Amino acid sequence: MKSRADLKKADCCVIKIGSAVLTDNGRGLNHAAINKWVEQISELKSRGVNVVIVSSGSVAEGMVRLGWSSRPHALYKLQAAASVGQMGLIQAYEQSFQEKGFKTAQVLLTHDDLSNRTRYLNARATIKTLLELSVVPIINENDVVANDELRVGDNDTLAAIIANLISADLLMILTDQDGFFDADPRMNADAKLLDLVKVRDPSLDQAAGDSSGALGRGGMQTKLTAARMAARSGSATVIAPGLRERVILDVIDGISVGTLLIPDEAPVSARKRWLSAHLDIKGSLVLDSGAVNALQKSGVSLLPIGVLAVDGVFNRGDLVACVNEGGRLVARGLVNYASTDVDKIKRSKSSAIEGVLGFIDEPEIMHRDNLVLL
Repeated sequence: MKSRADLKKADCCVIKIGSAVLTDNGRGLNHAAINKWVEQISELKSRGVNVVIVSSGSVAEGMVRLGWSSRPHALYKLQAAASVGQMGLIQAYEQSFQEKGFKTAQVLLTHDDLSNRTRYLNARATIKTLLELSVVPIINENDVVANDELRVGDNDTLAAIIANLISADLLMILTDQDGFFDADPRMNADAKLLDLVKVRDPSLDQAAGDSSGALGRGGMQTKLTAARMAARSGSATVIAPGLRERVILDVIDGISVGTLLIPDEAPVSARKRWLSAHLDIKGSLVLDSGAVNALQKSGVSLLPIGVLAVDGVFNRGDLVACVNEGGRLVARGLVNYASTDVDKIKRSKSSAIEGVLGFIDEPEIMHRDNLVLL
């Protein structure tokens, strides 16, 4: 997907609907908007396009049902609101899709489901089966049981992970903004809406800022991060105004709506997409410039000689981040040695591993097949 015209070729689309547009800025579920989105998605399905919905709104709807005016901070109250709100949220989708002749399925996931390779693949198989059965999967993070350690973080990130999971052609993020601007339009009257941009453009980071809404966790920065994550499987991302008439169909039809962020690098393998989405990082390795250059330019494995320092406690097979000497994230991957062993063999040649440790599992700290550049 390199242009608006390419969007017409999309066979599979993940649509993320944010709390602000879904709950009419906190006034309860916007049933009129839900019916319009469902009508458009039904049209897409009649064209043969598979659609997965990642829907925010359970906590916001629960707050309305419980009479709360502000988002609570206590975890147990958030979980209570989610459990109350999830009932109304799914009921609204189910009723609207039923009127169009389509079945829906609720899929609740946590970070733990996605970081475990077997459960990740099981989720993939289930979602793909639902699509083959012409069922519309409606996915949300399982806020009722998720805590900070189990949380994906926000539904923008979850939607990107799902786009990677099923190799979607397009991730569509429906929000209360017109799209991605070159500056915060609330602070700068001269801010310009970006029509099409490469997802890795470094100027986007400063423009994104770090704001988030009162109802949801994600701001424009999380949407940019999600777009970059989705791009790892070749998925383009459109950030668009969710309440615009025919917004979903207009995006798919190639009409200039919102901002199109296009992938600007080759897609990575399915296993490496899982690694990039795996959020439970146990520690980090500081690499010298030679190792960083070798990873980025040659795609080689990480050898012990390139490791300067070890941070954190981890075991063989854990996910570990790789950073440069300035602390910038370079890659992440599964390590072949525990942190105590890596600390002993750092700056050593592979041929010296057995002499230092008394054994050798692998000649590298991370094999290139278990390592993804970021």
